[in-house]
Amino acid sequence: MSTTKTMTALCALILVDRGALDLSAPVAAYWPEFAAAGKESVLVRHVLSHTAGLPELSGLNAVEELYDWESVSARLAAQRPEWEPGTAAGYHSLTFGFLIGEIVRRITGHGVGEFFAAEVARPLGADFHVGLSAEHDHRVAPLIPPPSQTEDYAASAPPGSDRTYRDNDGAAIRVKDANSIAWRRAQIPAASGFGNARSVGLVQSVLASRGSVGGVRLLSPQGCEPAWQEEFRGDDRLRGTRMCYTMGFGSFGNTFGWGGSLVASDSGARMTVACVMNQMIDQGRQDDSRGLEIVLAAYDGLR
Repeated sequence: MSTTKTMTALCALILVDRGALDLSAPVAAYWPEFAAAGKESVLVRHVLSHTAGLPELSGLNAVEELYDWESVSARLAAQRPEWEPGTAAGYHSLTFGFLIGEIVRRITGHGVGEFFAAEVARPLGADFHVGLSAEHDHRVAPLIPPPSQTEDYAASAPPGSDRTYRDNDGAAIRVKDANSIAWRRAQIPAASGFGNARSVGLVQSVLASRGSVGGVRLLSPQGCEPAWQEEFRGDDRLRGTRMCYTMGFGSFGNTFGWGGSLVASDSGARMTVACVMNQMIDQGRQDDSRGLEIVLAAYDGLR
């Protein structure tokens, strides 16, 4: 799910480090159609920090519509921001991946899944995929709904939020959607990644290790810095809680990362901890501390 956002963000940071992408440039500099409906002032950094004002895809009626990349991109390009870009934050739960992914595609000519595979996963030997091929279907652990729920379950809002945490008003993503073959094949770079804790930890350790892991350098030391430099701090309009966003990540004290399945990196400690699970809980009824407990145990180990 959302741990996929860290992979998509890393792709953007690689392009920034190579000089192909400017964080302070308008998105429309790379994607001209995006300037429509008053979005000429939306910057790349706004998209990466959830402050672009496009937290949801308007008019979405069915999850299946997300599988058509060209259609989703065109709809986002035509959509008007919900607030002045850069002035507020609202978790871009699905649109984050399409927005960054289309920028990557405009620059490189390749979808974010293909770019990630060629530039990140293969060099590192990381078993993580955005757009899963059929050869891996037998390896997938199905998503399991919370106890007493069925595959029609869709996650509810975190405590304190005043809206349903459905990713879009028009189409809730149910467990059975995430378990479908169509979901696996699609590239939804904010949510549809497939991997395990080892692969998540390996990829994201690039940032904690100043750009190089196992003799493979993906970023310069300076190219890692946007991942932990604060871009926005304040109330998130959708999540109903205070958040700190960097370029593509959430910042939590000394660590940065993301996800329900979780990855947390600490560049000072040169440590990355990943926890993935396929058993869901109902966030509206109980706290999920599984990943946090593992992160805290890792810090205990360092001490």
